[in-house]
Amino acid sequence: MSKLKILLLSALLVGSLAVPVQGSFAANTTSPIDDMNSTQDSETFRVYVEANNRTMKTSLKGSYKVRWELTENGFSTEMNEKQFEALQKNKNITVTKVQEVYLDTDTRSTEFETTAGEYPTQQTPWGIKAIYNNSNQTTTSGGKGINIAVLDTGANISHYDLISRVNQCKNFTSTPSIINGSCSDGNGHGTHVSGTALADGGSDKAGIYGVAPEANLWAYKVLGDNGSGFSDDIAAGIRHVADQAVATGTKTVINMSLGSAANDSLISSAVNYAYGKGVLIVAAAGNSGPSQGSIGYPGALVSSVAVAALENVQQNGTYRVADFSSRGYATTAGDYIIQQGDVEVSAPGASIYSTWNNGGYNTISGTSMATPHVAGLAAKIWAQNPSWTNIQLRAELQKRAKAVDIKGGIGASVGDDYASGFGFARVQ
Repeated sequence: MSKLKILLLSALLVGSLAVPVQGSFAANTTSPIDDMNSTQDSETFRVYVEANNRTMKTSLKGSYKVRWELTENGFSTEMNEKQFEALQKNKNITVTKVQEVYLDTDTRSTEFETTAGEYPTQQTPWGIKAIYNNSNQTTTSGGKGINIAVLDTGANISHYDLISRVNQCKNFTSTPSIINGSCSDGNGHGTHVSGTALADGGSDKAGIYGVAPEANLWAYKVLGDNGSGFSDDIAAGIRHVADQAVATGTKTVINMSLGSAANDSLISSAVNYAYGKGVLIVAAAGNSGPSQGSIGYPGALVSSVAVAALENVQQNGTYRVADFSSRGYATTAGDYIIQQGDVEVSAPGASIYSTWNNGGYNTISGTSMATPHVAGLAAKIWAQNPSWTNIQLRAELQKRAKAVDIKGGIGASVGDDYASGFGFARVQ
């Protein structure tokens, strides 16, 4: 089965999760071939079924348990190999296996890890001070009335610094399709991302601060605790954000600190759908640098703002783009026009301290960590300009990035480059 790795983009990736082969042959009862055929008939996998008309779709839905309806005449479901092969023979039906996704294991620094009940060692980490352009920054503000939808491994919504920010908590990885009030994070990644975007310091203001501490958190669990999942779940989460934004009449920023090397049609169409509904999509560039042409999807899409990662290191008078941060193409740099596979902006992404799923705090690195800095900044700007469209907001991010050129790191140079994009967008 074709598999697509989707990475929660925490840097310094060192390996991937392996799926063990399970089951054994029953002694003296069946031959290996018989057993393999039996397994093929009973094992199911997720597919996307696309009929050529609505009548046929309705008929097919009567035979399969529908998970998501992401297109007018299509839906995702589960079936075995025989069922799959039978549908493939029908010229009026297109059936494809849904991309199964896995999280590569990431290296996490535990130097600053603390447990629940302990105060953070840093209230305003270096990335917050950098994006606020103030080394003495002690608190943050802004983002009121704007939603930041974090599509990730979920979030610890009881965390001291997040509990007051939670507006929605939904799980897209289980059955039934959407479970309201469920978004537990057994991984930590989603909680960390959420904190950088909008942690509010807690009720006594002694906790940690994110970029936009007055924004609302929509915690959408689209990947499991081990980081594995399916592209249809992610696509469904993206579309649900867009529909919720329209239904509630609110401005919404999607943060997707995830990505893959290949372009998945379910996810890309969902991103385009959300962008068309007025949502701003901010996505990680990826951790496959410093080679050119290594931007992951959905960050590589023109409808997404791809974010590169900066280190807390000065080079050539500016912050330095981390070596692990994915790069665009030198051939499309310099024009200040976003094309597929381009980096758009940069933000702090190395050694980022933020909230953790144990109720404490932790330090990890990656373009995953850079992305919520930009999502938080977008929410802060949008709250100050509520009449703006997502397109106007994006133009403002680009304008601010141009004002802070990045010249440090492989591929970084004056102006629009393939490493840092337009530059480092900051609070004014």
